[in-house]
Amino acid sequence: MRAFPFFLFIVIVSFGCKPSDEKNTQAPEAKVRQARGYAQHDWQMDSIYNRLHLQDTANDLQWKAAISPHDNYRFAGELYYKSLRGINAPHIILIGVAHRARNFDLQDKLVFGTFTEWESPYGGIKVSSLGEDIMSRLLEQDFIVHDSMQVIEHSLEAIIPWLHKKNRKAEIVPILVPYISYTGIDSISAHLAQAVHEILEAKGWTYGKDVAIVISNDAVHYGDEDWGGSTTLAPMGTDSAGTEQARQMDLEIIDKCLTNELSAEKIKLFTEYTVQQADYKEYKWVWCGRYSVPFGLSFANKLNVLETGQPLTGTFLGYQTSIDHPLMEVEDIGMTVSALSTNHHWVAYTSIVYE
Repeated sequence: MRAFPFFLFIVIVSFGCKPSDEKNTQAPEAKVRQARGYAQHDWQMDSIYNRLHLQDTANDLQWKAAISPHDNYRFAGELYYKSLRGINAPHIILIGVAHRARNFDLQDKLVFGTFTEWESPYGGIKVSSLGEDIMSRLLEQDFIVHDSMQVIEHSLEAIIPWLHKKNRKAEIVPILVPYISYTGIDSISAHLAQAVHEILEAKGWTYGKDVAIVISNDAVHYGDEDWGGSTTLAPMGTDSAGTEQARQMDLEIIDKCLTNELSAEKIKLFTEYTVQQADYKEYKWVWCGRYSVPFGLSFANKLNVLETGQPLTGTFLGYQTSIDHPLMEVEDIGMTVSALSTNHHWVAYTSIVYE
């Protein structure tokens, strides 16, 4: 593993990938989780598609899992499409980030909710009863039901419009992953994989065809401006050489940990790149998905081993940053952009799919 100039002993909330407002605007007891950012109308998604020259066409892809961005569509719209176009199962388990887990002292447990649907540009996407079935099979210490955390978290809301646009009958199981050690990742992901395996077997469903997994993530958050207070996230500097070195660090992590044949060793290595060994709640390399990615991949891979006896294989589809390609206009269609996109403040994104 490459040595760094210094480690980042910080905890940040995702300033580079949050919507314009993070207040709790939905009562915890509500059954519909209201949309608070991103696309809220079908015509907005139509505009995004037109501006990116995208078109949903009939396809028989049945990807079992995918890593998708969750930042503003202005920065990452193309990679959302690449990540999600092969997710065509009617039941989708969403593995999300819990950016504000510290607000509720949440850690070491999966976070479920009680909502029956999540608002989307296409009315509302139903929350699958699969979630209740999963919880009934998990150990009590593996999870918590916490609507307030699901209300203020944006990392799954960002993905839903893309899934719902191409499949109005899709149903979701939203799960957030707060602070969690690698030991917890390994243990709870095994329990979740076993639970879903049992459900697939009981229903006669097929992994990829009937159930798929989408993992929410934004890659490195980098720069020395506008990260809150005096926080700096630029250990390699903010000139062109430092920016490129940071990009290469991301690509190294992707290559060594997230692509080709998955293994427990690769997934553990990802956590060694991204969190501090002495304190797993602290960043080492600032990915939003420092918990959602290893947990989601561990779960997805173990499920595939139970179903087929073989590990998943990851295919890298793309990598972008918020400063390395022409950015799409979104403010004219009512979508707010609050983050900078300069050498002093940028975020990276990747698209990886698994079969």
